Amino acid sequence: MESRREFIKKSILLSGTAGLSMVLPASIQRALAIDPAPGSTYLDAEHVVILMQENRSFDHCFGSLQGVRGFNDPRAFRLANDNPVWLQTNKAGKTYAPFRLDIMNTNATWMGSLPHSRASQVDAYNNGKYDEWLNIKQSGHKKYAHMPLTLGYYNRDDLPFNYAMADAFTVCDQNFCSAMTSTWPNRLYFWTGTVREELNAKARAHMRNDLKNGEAKWKTFPERLEENGISWKVYQNDVTCGGGFEGEERSWLSNFGCNPMEWFNQYHVQFSPRFVESLKKQEMQLPKEISALEAKLKAMSAADKAYGKTQAALKKKQEVLEQVKTDLLTWSSERYEKLSEREKSLHGKAFSRNDGDPAYHEITRLNYRDGEVERQVTVPKGDVLHRFREEVNAGDLPTVSWLVGPQNFSDHPSAPWYGAWYVSEILDILTKNPEVWKKTIFIVTYDENDGYFDHVPPFVSPDITKTNAGKCSEGIDVELEYIPLEQELEQGLSKKSARGAQIGLGYRVPMIIASPWSRGGRVNSQVFDHTSILQFLEGFLNKKFELKISEDNISAWRRAVCGDLSSTFTAYRPQGKEKDYVLNRNAFVERIYNAQFKQEPAAFRELSTLEVERLREDPFAMGIMPVQEKGVRPSCAIPYQLYADGNLSADKGHFDIVLHAGKEVFGDRSAGSPFTVYAPGDFRMEAKEDSFEKMRNWQYAVVAGDRLKDSWPMDAFAEGHYHLRVYGPNGFYREYKGAAEEPGITVLCGYETLGKDRKELTGNLVLTLQNNDADGDYQLEIVDNAYAKKKVQRVDLERKKGNAAMKQVVVDLGKSFGWYDISIRIPGHDVIEKRYAGHVETGKESYTDPLMGRALGT
Repeated sequence: MESRREFIKKSILLSGTAGLSMVLPASIQRALAIDPAPGSTYLDAEHVVILMQENRSFDHCFGSLQGVRGFNDPRAFRLANDNPVWLQTNKAGKTYAPFRLDIMNTNATWMGSLPHSRASQVDAYNNGKYDEWLNIKQSGHKKYAHMPLTLGYYNRDDLPFNYAMADAFTVCDQNFCSAMTSTWPNRLYFWTGTVREELNAKARAHMRNDLKNGEAKWKTFPERLEENGISWKVYQNDVTCGGGFEGEERSWLSNFGCNPMEWFNQYHVQFSPRFVESLKKQEMQLPKEISALEAKLKAMSAADKAYGKTQAALKKKQEVLEQVKTDLLTWSSERYEKLSEREKSLHGKAFSRNDGDPAYHEITRLNYRDGEVERQVTVPKGDVLHRFREEVNAGDLPTVSWLVGPQNFSDHPSAPWYGAWYVSEILDILTKNPEVWKKTIFIVTYDENDGYFDHVPPFVSPDITKTNAGKCSEGIDVELEYIPLEQELEQGLSKKSARGAQIGLGYRVPMIIASPWSRGGRVNSQVFDHTSILQFLEGFLNKKFELKISEDNISAWRRAVCGDLSSTFTAYRPQGKEKDYVLNRNAFVERIYNAQFKQEPAAFRELSTLEVERLREDPFAMGIMPVQEKGVRPSCAIPYQLYADGNLSADKGHFDIVLHAGKEVFGDRSAGSPFTVYAPGDFRMEAKEDSFEKMRNWQYAVVAGDRLKDSWPMDAFAEGHYHLRVYGPNGFYREYKGAAEEPGITVLCGYETLGKDRKELTGNLVLTLQNNDADGDYQLEIVDNAYAKKKVQRVDLERKKGNAAMKQVVVDLGKSFGWYDISIRIPGHDVIEKRYAGHVETGKESYTDPLMGRALGT
């Protein structure tokens, strides 16, 4: 067990101010120096270690990180008022941009959490309009309510260890939490693949933190491991069940109620020593309290005002005592011995504790000086990773491990940000023995975003309450992904808190994959959610051990739109000298504690009308918006072959879009995809003159190999001018503008192929242009909007002998790593524009968007 000073010394990894050191944290240094066999793959791993931290959005943590889809996103979502998504406006008409919180020089990390209930998460999304963040996510602390804290973010100076991990390994920038709600439902997805008791739309969906110990009964993923003989364990300092913590003990020593196995009947958490000990304490204490109330009642007159209240209190304690006696019999050691071996195994593995450390139930005080001020900070006396450390050192680490930290190490905004020490210590333990790290995959993610803003609207399932809200491939039951308002009200929720809405996906949260096969500071931009980790475990274990494990709780919709993490890995190859990273080495625990005595964050300010107008034209003008670190990063090869071709119908009565997730290039590895289509202007769904609405949206899920077609009536657009935007993963974007009277030109955007079977992609685009108009010839302009300095290419589409004219144009993307942003226009028809942007996936590693990295021409 470490001394308290050693604890502080090793916790220095988080500090982010003062001088810079050209030294990586020791755990990361070791991880980068330990090489597995050349050519080995993640399937050669023997251990998967998983940690889910608490309540941080992706932009809040990594919006300024180099290469990820963050603050420099060049084609970010636009609000109904045409403001960039980051410029949020409150009910008072005040507009704010994201601002740095500064973890060391302000008390930001001591200001508590923001609203993140089911109601607040749904309301911020606002049916896809995404414009209610400032109104819904106000701090519940009156002193802070006026601050736009939801827009606050941290950068590398604030979170150097987090950024160092992202620099060393693979960060996932399209990773969404599973549900648009709070912690427990997201952890249910993380451990079981669902929030429903049964896989039907009428079964109750647990969308709030409302489960009691032993209440849930559906099958969990650890049970599937148990059934297949796969070793597993959940490590925590101690369980929550039973309570009994005093003062600061709970925040340092409990598992923060974040091990969902406590809620499942089949794990019998009540046999845990903490619960039984709490019953014994009650059995001793309650008779004394009952006697005192009886004596008090005896001395009172029935006419006394407090008589009834005292009588009720006495009755309640008597009932509790009877229940305690019953529970002591129910959860006795004798009853435990009668459990089946399977039940004992589930219980023991799910609630592994640090009881081998004599001080695991104790906290202590550390005295230190903050300048001239004497301070005292609480720290655990024991080792909160004792059993995990012990079993790693002994070579007893299971195939699959989950860790659940105490509140103060969880990154939850209700506690100061000590969590990176916990992550660094896990990595330190894993890398102390090279033979362990050579065989280990360490996954770090977060359960939900708290109340912190993220600029990427999540992909959700179609709204089943609307007749025209999108489409999904055959076999996808979207009712499983929607909670009707009536169902919530029937469960007893108030009208204020009940919401009829899609379950998810929720907002983006960080995820880092650390392993010998995910090194190199890469970015992965495939869509993931919490069930992706379960899908990964399925594939990994089935291939490695020739099993057929399947988490049947995961819906077809989630499997269609969320990947299985396999694209985050590559075969190991020696990479030479690793890049150096800067990291401050000052003791962080003391400095985080000191921050509570600092001033409140003040880097925000209301934007003027002129500033908003300028930012609407150029989001990166005037230095108001935060910027990302310059440069590009390696990007993982992801198996997307995506299309979204939009053209007027032959009769010009409606506009059609065909969404397609191809399978020709990547075969069985091909990924399906979500898409969202927006009508940014006035659009009406009903045949009523006054029913126009801005930002109507439609949701789609296309399985690999499938295509979906949808149509929008021309008379539903204001003034007969259509305007639609299509959003897909990793910056995939299409925009279509025009009118019924436009020339009959159709455009298809595809990818240039090589080889006899045409299954290899060059990384270039191919535009197929066709003039179907019998009235004349046209010249088209292909305009590069970003990567070739506004280059314009002109293409003549001349009809010959009355036949349609067709040409194919290859757009060379060699200088932009396969990134593109082009528009097709017709001179003389200013209302018409077809815009295509995104990245061509070739099956090979590439680089992140050079426009986003301000690295064009480098």
